[in-house]
Amino acid sequence: MAFSLTPGRALPLFEHYYRELLNFLARKVGDRDLAADIAQESYSRVYAVPDRDAVAEPRALLYTTARNFVTDHHRRTATRLQVEVALQQEESGLAAGLGPASAEPEAVLAGRQRLAAIEQVVAQLPPRAREAFVLYKLDGLSRPEVAAIMGVGVKTVETHLEVAMRACQRRLQELDGELPAAAPRPARKTRSSP
Repeated sequence: MAFSLTPGRALPLFEHYYRELLNFLARKVGDRDLAADIAQESYSRVYAVPDRDAVAEPRALLYTTARNFVTDHHRRTATRLQVEVALQQEESGLAAGLGPASAEPEAVLAGRQRLAAIEQVVAQLPPRAREAFVLYKLDGLSRPEVAAIMGVGVKTVETHLEVAMRACQRRLQELDGELPAAAPRPARKTRSSP
């Protein structure tokens, strides 16, 4: 499949969009090597489309495919982090002499409930707050790195992170019985003009 930039000169899809896609993905994932891997997977998937010559917007298909791979990467990273955190907590509990108590069914269940509650809170965050939280907490990027990837200022990232952290902290306090469960807020009354 070829696209023509100038009459008489055709470039394959790979050469035409690769650098642009690679730069886009590098901003999204913060790692040029990982971005190159995702770009390669995206091209493989697009070239595997049976009737790709009939695709009206090949660039859109390529970018949508790449975004899906980035989303999958963030999900895998989050899952891997959860497992690592659970293992570290278990190891630190054993090292602290807590041993078998940390492996008791009640402790395991409580840990899983807390993790599920945090996952639920993160899933319900506004999209930009969720993106900042995932990049900062799960991908381990610094606030300036997150700001660069998201295309916003560091203060904006800090605001998004504050929203996410408050939501997580509130949910954990609810689980621990420190706060009553959040009740739906009543509708605000508006002032009526005399």
